[in-house]
Amino acid sequence: MNPVTKQLLVTPSPHLKAADTTQRIMFQVLVGLMPALVASVVLFGYRSLILVAVSIASCVLSEYLFNLITRRKQTIGDLSAVVTGTLLAFNVPSTLPWWMVAVGGFAAIFIAKQLFGGIGQNFANPAIVGRVVMILSFSGPMSSWVLPAMAGGVDGVTTATPLALLKSGETAGLPSVGEMLLGLRGGCLGETCAIALILGGLFLIWRKVITWTIPVFFLGTVAVMAVVVGQSPIYYLLSGGVLLGAFFMATDYSTSPVTEKGKAIFAIGCGIITVMIRAYGSYPEGVSFAILIMNILAPHIDTLTRTKPIGGVRA
Repeated sequence: MNPVTKQLLVTPSPHLKAADTTQRIMFQVLVGLMPALVASVVLFGYRSLILVAVSIASCVLSEYLFNLITRRKQTIGDLSAVVTGTLLAFNVPSTLPWWMVAVGGFAAIFIAKQLFGGIGQNFANPAIVGRVVMILSFSGPMSSWVLPAMAGGVDGVTTATPLALLKSGETAGLPSVGEMLLGLRGGCLGETCAIALILGGLFLIWRKVITWTIPVFFLGTVAVMAVVVGQSPIYYLLSGGVLLGAFFMATDYSTSPVTEKGKAIFAIGCGIITVMIRAYGSYPEGVSFAILIMNILAPHIDTLTRTKPIGGVRA
């Protein structure tokens, strides 16, 4: 008998085999992000492409160097670093200096992802961590937004976001719902055009890359909580990074619960924390912090909602 056949092969679960690979899944996520990327270029110009390119390059290079230094197998071909770089760039203003984006990419990959073992072992969404690091480190530049040129914006002139206007009570300056859907408002690169994000999110659900549970419960909770705190649910859904977070960041496989019940609890928590920070916190947006907090709680949610095996006895 061949000695190889006598070996006891032990591998971590799950053992269910599927045709999908990490690279294929990440490629489909990138396809889902394409409408928002095109919209960002149309709204904010060529600088959008520069920031996205710098972010992706920073993330890929950070992963390559970490694997090289630690003598691990190179994983940049699975496209996960490219997805992280794209999402990170979508979470920054168009006026942010390129080197700050590079710092965020390093924090996202080198620290939040690779130091914890790489893809599948990170405790939080790397793009979320990268953005939080930039918010805390570069709070001024990260909270300076310009109005898209199509909406009458002028280079170098900052504008208030719809969330800031809602918080201050200056509703007279709010863009219309149609302008919110098209992205004719101040905000980060990839979060302004609601139509593009919805199309990309529906594509991922159609391709079964994600399920509907987290987006629906996340967005539904934000809408309900907006009413509770006396704000417009439509504007709370279309403002800030809720759509980007609900479809593309909270649904990260590694950092969200496995069970559908757990996903619902996770998403509801994200929605509640988002609105609480928006309504009562000092930061202009709460999506990143909400997802980060729930990422930390995700393993405990999984433990509480895991399915009891047939015939099993409660411990």
